[in-house]
Amino acid sequence: MHDRIISNLKLHIPIHPSSIMSIKSTLLWRVVPAITIVIAAILGWFFSHESPVGLFFATVVPLSKGVLPPSIVGQGRMTGTPEVPDELMPQPRPINEKFLDLPRGYKMPQQGLGMCCRPTAYDDVLVYRTILWYLLSGGRHIDGAHLYLNHKAIGKGIAEAIKRGVPREEIFVTTKVFPTEFGYESTLKWVVIYLQDLGLEYIDLVLLHFPSLPPLMSSPCSTEGKDATTCRKETWKALSELREKGLIRNAGVSNFALQHVKDLEGVGAPVANNQIQFNPFVPAHVMETVEYCHENNITITAHSPLGGLTDKSRAFSLAQLNQMAAKYNKRVASIMLRWAIQRGFVVIPGTGNPEHMKENMAVYQFELSDEDMKIINELKYTDPSFIHLDARSAA
Repeated sequence: MHDRIISNLKLHIPIHPSSIMSIKSTLLWRVVPAITIVIAAILGWFFSHESPVGLFFATVVPLSKGVLPPSIVGQGRMTGTPEVPDELMPQPRPINEKFLDLPRGYKMPQQGLGMCCRPTAYDDVLVYRTILWYLLSGGRHIDGAHLYLNHKAIGKGIAEAIKRGVPREEIFVTTKVFPTEFGYESTLKWVVIYLQDLGLEYIDLVLLHFPSLPPLMSSPCSTEGKDATTCRKETWKALSELREKGLIRNAGVSNFALQHVKDLEGVGAPVANNQIQFNPFVPAHVMETVEYCHENNITITAHSPLGGLTDKSRAFSLAQLNQMAAKYNKRVASIMLRWAIQRGFVVIPGTGNPEHMKENMAVYQFELSDEDMKIINELKYTDPSFIHLDARSAA
């Protein structure tokens, strides 16, 4: 009875047409404009930055992990990498450390530190600590990029490590030119800025970060009406000149498919390195790129060696890898890093944890058997569904 009375009351409450019009008017003239202003302000904030794509990742990556990013709350507010003790001095380099040969006799450590794609990579204080911990713990290879927006903090960490006794000539620094900076004059300008921000007299390796521009983005080269291939070549010519001047020691590419690498043949300096997603689950076309690089003395840096871009944790659940980890008394991550090193690749695991840095450097201290290498190589046949970055679609 009570429910029926309430129901009847609801049914007989009159709604005057003027009330509906008032609600519509409020939505149209107040709510919608407010939302539009907020969206415009956010877009204006991103696109006014020198690297809108970098700011996007520096904001979204921490937020995706439930962490407020420094781009919103400011630098130095994030927790993570501990302070480095003032009394800590350089430790010995890793036992059995391995290197790959680059043009002109330079050597690239096969194990490095990736400075991307985790919340602590975007906080200047934690980046400084990360670099200092890594270099003082014996590591020597730092992989960065202008896109990561942490050059200055990396440079500060390097400077402090050198001050404490790490020789500059032992440190191998990689950075990358993003496609929004492609173009001959633009590249000449930006690499000088990289050097200033890093506080270095030379950079060991500079890569073209991606083959072409993301959607809705432009570069100094593209605004002149030039296509992606021409812009890559102009950028490469600039890197080749910088190499001749001694401002960079080698040049390479990143996320390049086979046709993109071939485009640079005979343009200038030899391609020293191609940094690509590589793991046991890569499709056949990636192996074609790898084979071409090996045949032409182009080293490979393998990012995402644990699996796909968004499903890395799946590798940890594979029975074969867990059995292998127990056999060698190592973490699954260490097994996969060692596998990549034995395949002849460079690995750049990212971490701000000093203990994980030591574990990653310890991959030089054990070796996988031929049988275990074969098992990992054939994992693609047991789980071929990992998500892969396909660079062939880039112009």
